[in-house]
Amino acid sequence: MAAAPSRPWLDLRSNQRDGNVDADGPGEFVRLWSGFMTARVTLGFVLLALQASLYVLGQASDPLLVISCGAYLVATLVTRLFGRPHRLGTTLGARWILTVGVDVATFALLQYVQGNAGINYSPLLALPVLMAAVLGSLPVAMATAAGATLLLLLRATLDGLAGSADSPSVVAQSALTGAGYFVIAFLASQLSARLASEEQRSRRSQMVAQVQREVNALVIESLTDGILVVDEQDLVLAANPAACRLLGRDVAAMQQSFSLATEPGWQALVQLNRRTLAQNTGQSASIVLSLAGAGPQFTHVRTRIAATGDAPSERLCVMFVQDQREVEARMRTEKLVSMGRMSSAVAHEIRNPLAAIVQANALLDEGVEDPRLKPLIRMVQQNASRLERIVDEVLDIARVQQRAPEADPSSVRLNQVVAQICADWDQRGGRASPLALHLSEVDADVSFEAEHLRRVLVNLLDNANRYAGASAASIQVITSRAPGGPVSLMVWSDGKPMEPSVERHLFEPFFSSESRSTGLGLYICRELCDGHGASIGFARTARRIAAATVDGNEFRIRFASAAWGKPSAKIAP
Repeated sequence: MAAAPSRPWLDLRSNQRDGNVDADGPGEFVRLWSGFMTARVTLGFVLLALQASLYVLGQASDPLLVISCGAYLVATLVTRLFGRPHRLGTTLGARWILTVGVDVATFALLQYVQGNAGINYSPLLALPVLMAAVLGSLPVAMATAAGATLLLLLRATLDGLAGSADSPSVVAQSALTGAGYFVIAFLASQLSARLASEEQRSRRSQMVAQVQREVNALVIESLTDGILVVDEQDLVLAANPAACRLLGRDVAAMQQSFSLATEPGWQALVQLNRRTLAQNTGQSASIVLSLAGAGPQFTHVRTRIAATGDAPSERLCVMFVQDQREVEARMRTEKLVSMGRMSSAVAHEIRNPLAAIVQANALLDEGVEDPRLKPLIRMVQQNASRLERIVDEVLDIARVQQRAPEADPSSVRLNQVVAQICADWDQRGGRASPLALHLSEVDADVSFEAEHLRRVLVNLLDNANRYAGASAASIQVITSRAPGGPVSLMVWSDGKPMEPSVERHLFEPFFSSESRSTGLGLYICRELCDGHGASIGFARTARRIAAATVDGNEFRIRFASAAWGKPSAKIAP
């Protein structure tokens, strides 16, 4: 899959009860804070309009009432427009003074200036008490209620000291009002705590559900089996990257829905989808997907029925698509693990009787003069040689896997060793036309054992010779080093493109597209490269043959490190 722009997997934001809350962030607290601040501004407008009207009509003679209401309106407007939502905390701090404290002081001042003969402002003190209970904690709410009650009792006490006849009733009314403040503070604080707990539980549940969705999506995207979600109109609603590869579509294009009926090679999936929905039960079938330019794709498909939560009558077919080649490759790997030791022991036991067969056949070849028996002797020799190669490859696996890392690994001069190996391979007579050798201008010392490098290179040359054409330079061996990069060895041939399913399993043990091959050659190459800190890979690249540019198959070995030596002479193909 292509690399996506980096982004946080989950953006988990939690607001602490005593900390600041971002005004732009979601949450019930922000809405509560905004509601209280808006109510304060509205109340400020009403109070100012009321006191101004009474002053103009002559019902109120003290201009301090109008000035107090105007100052309160300005303070509430500033807080509403420029203030940030925040908790009041557990103590009477600066935040409490700028909001609740301003309200208590203003309403108490209005009540004191107005006196008992005018408007009663004591009910307004319920607003700061309620605000302290909702935006703060229970101690803050109780302290606010106590402060409001003390102010009312102080005003009643002053009236009694002034000789007012209604002083006892005013004191009783103030005490009863204060009790109401305490009840409001307690109940509002309990309700606020309950709502905050429910909000946190809801947010936690949403976060868990979001995490679960992300994990499910990550698991589905990482599965090697393809997953398709298809509706009754053969429309694919969702597909994971493995399904993209199996269907021969671009991963980015799978973000949009598409119809299975649009491609002739997908008709087997269409029929399986319709059969599943018609019988209303899961199905299982082996299907060959005929993809343009990719050859037949052998798959095994299992289907299950799923219904959407909003409309249970709308059924969906979930298809689990397995690449048969990958299943077979996993089985081969499991066989290698379980039979590795036994294969090594059997190979050792085979070598002794096989050597006796080869020796006896050689003696028989020397003593037999009958020309009719010669082809049989050669047949025995060829098959014995083939058995020897198989035994050697099986034993090579054990040697490679048991090879311990060396404290001081040996190094070889790459150009010199590669030229010698290629010359020996050419002299072996396995090919009519010589291969093309392109060595770098400057030789390099690489950390690799010479015998192991010979085994890797000969294996790659034999593999290239199996598929390359007969023309000159159809097999090319190149050594190079990119500026500031590692030393590389490439073996290129003009063979035909491989099927994607074959290319994915090139370096797996016992995997081969030929019936007479053990499928261990490239696997041993990879193990030897890994043991020396090198890497081997395959790519489809273009090289020049004569005056033409030809596409071909290239195996590239990148060595871990190199020390550059003196310039080496060019060796012509």
